[in-house]
Amino acid sequence: MADIIKRTTLMVRDAERAASWYETVFGMTRWMDVPFTLSGTQLAAGQKGDQTRLVILKCEHDMIGMIGLLEWLDPKLDAPAELTTRLAFGAPIFVVASSDCKAAIERARALGSHIYCEPRDWTVTGADGAEKQMIGGSFFDLDGYFFEVNQQV
Repeated sequence: MADIIKRTTLMVRDAERAASWYETVFGMTRWMDVPFTLSGTQLAAGQKGDQTRLVILKCEHDMIGMIGLLEWLDPKLDAPAELTTRLAFGAPIFVVASSDCKAAIERARALGSHIYCEPRDWTVTGADGAEKQMIGGSFFDLDGYFFEVNQQV
């Protein structure tokens, strides 16, 4: 069996606020919500003994496509005062297949997200060589992570 990437964990300012955003915008549900103390060995952030909270959310699948939200409780981790509205090297781009792209963007807007691209019609050639008609748009979540949301029409 080939390895799989089952989850991406994001460092967030407020795990509860971030979890609520993902639940509202993408309809994700909580799979796990636990406090834990860092060991200081495996994670390349924080220090041994830091108190954190990890919320893991899922969509339809119990193992792949999950999002982890990691908040430093004690000590609080410094976060940038202003979030970027441009991508840079090292920043992930999340691509979401949506059943209603326009509604997802409106939910994100209502929660205070920066909308980068309003929903638009476009065409893409898939891996099988066939053209697909899409509606797509993009935005940043409340911690500055970028999402491209697409709907096949």
